[in-house]
Amino acid sequence: MKHFRDRINEVPRGGWIRAGVWSALYIAFVVWVAWGDWASLGWLALLPLIVDAFTTKYINYGWWRKYKDTKPTLFTICSWIDAIVFALVAVYFINLYIFQNYQIPSSSLEKSLRVGDFLYVSKMAYGARVPQTPLSMPLVQHTMPKWLGGGKSYLDKPHWEYKRLAGWTSPKKGDIFVFNFPAGDTVCVKMQNPDYYTLKYYYGENVVRTRKDVFGEIVTRPVDRRENYVKRCVGTPGDSLRIIDNVVYTKLKIKNEKLKMSDAEWVREPEREGVQLNYYVQTDGHVFGAKYLEKLGVSVADRVQIDAQTWHFPLTEAMREELAKNPHVLNIFVEPEERGGEVYPLGHNEWTRDNYGPIYIPRKGDKIMITEENYWVYKRIADAYEFKPMRIGEEYEFSMDYYWAMGDNRHNSADSRYWGFVPEDHIVGRPVFIWLSVDKDKHSIRWNRLGMGAKR
Repeated sequence: MKHFRDRINEVPRGGWIRAGVWSALYIAFVVWVAWGDWASLGWLALLPLIVDAFTTKYINYGWWRKYKDTKPTLFTICSWIDAIVFALVAVYFINLYIFQNYQIPSSSLEKSLRVGDFLYVSKMAYGARVPQTPLSMPLVQHTMPKWLGGGKSYLDKPHWEYKRLAGWTSPKKGDIFVFNFPAGDTVCVKMQNPDYYTLKYYYGENVVRTRKDVFGEIVTRPVDRRENYVKRCVGTPGDSLRIIDNVVYTKLKIKNEKLKMSDAEWVREPEREGVQLNYYVQTDGHVFGAKYLEKLGVSVADRVQIDAQTWHFPLTEAMREELAKNPHVLNIFVEPEERGGEVYPLGHNEWTRDNYGPIYIPRKGDKIMITEENYWVYKRIADAYEFKPMRIGEEYEFSMDYYWAMGDNRHNSADSRYWGFVPEDHIVGRPVFIWLSVDKDKHSIRWNRLGMGAKR
């Protein structure tokens, strides 16, 4: 075996350069992850292994390369294993800490983001989360593909506590953001929409749990393994929010001020061009052509003709004004709020999809007196997110920041109006740009959307 000094002398300059670059990156990563929890700096103990891999090579990771000519089969197998392991490790860390791909599955953010858009989602913007279930298959959210046998894609243990690394911002009103579905902690495998809690409310818990032929097995999922949702942030920690005739109003609570809904004036949030509502359109019997509806901006899936004279469309204000100019249109009126069903908290308010609140969005450290009126609004926070007791007549202190999320396609969006607050530990990241967009109606790529930023 060579003496250590001889190994040092034989290291080429390029080896020292590569060792320096990779060591600097590793040190920066460990410091980033350990910030505020300095015990995690213990991971720096692995630094000598990185240096050795590029310099002295006491650990011969590439032992199999010498068999290229003598044992080509062994060389080929080891080459594939080496490449696959490197790719999986790289993808694992990139997906956890830097960015994630996300595909828009529904029309809840039309016209801002469209079905078939593929997003580059930055996890560094809001600060990446340290994984709570670190032993998992890369690129698989919670269930393995059928061709790999199905089943869970992660191990329940070890389970790490929530920790978010330093980012350069936090969700602001108007941001489109990606988060884990708050009501996705419990899931009926055969019927995942609506969520378990809505099913339990309408059918009863006993029915949902016993009718496996209808609802399937009931599984639970940790925060970071719940479905990913993308919505627009319309309320931030410390805001009070209400909806009047489909218009969102907010007001900000001054820090350290006692909570009073009358402390500030309600401010109407700016209406975005892409906000849509469902409308009934009455005509003189005219049938709208496919090209006309396409030009108007109504997707194929949204073109519903109820009878000879009545159509049902989601429309932006600009689309509604354009449609009103059509000489065959007799009347256009918004879909009644009753069509939206019951809203959060189910069974404990008279609010509707179109007229909601007022509701206060908690901020970390806020203390609020729990009353009979607000108990059910905040009960899920205590039970499912913070795991602390909450009692009527006692003060409750919130341990996390919370957000309010809604879709721009207001009447076709399952959002906070139906399942409540988005806790800070559920936030995944911020969409940055569209890297691919597939028009499912035309079975083609929307080239004009490639590289487009996610609209505020």
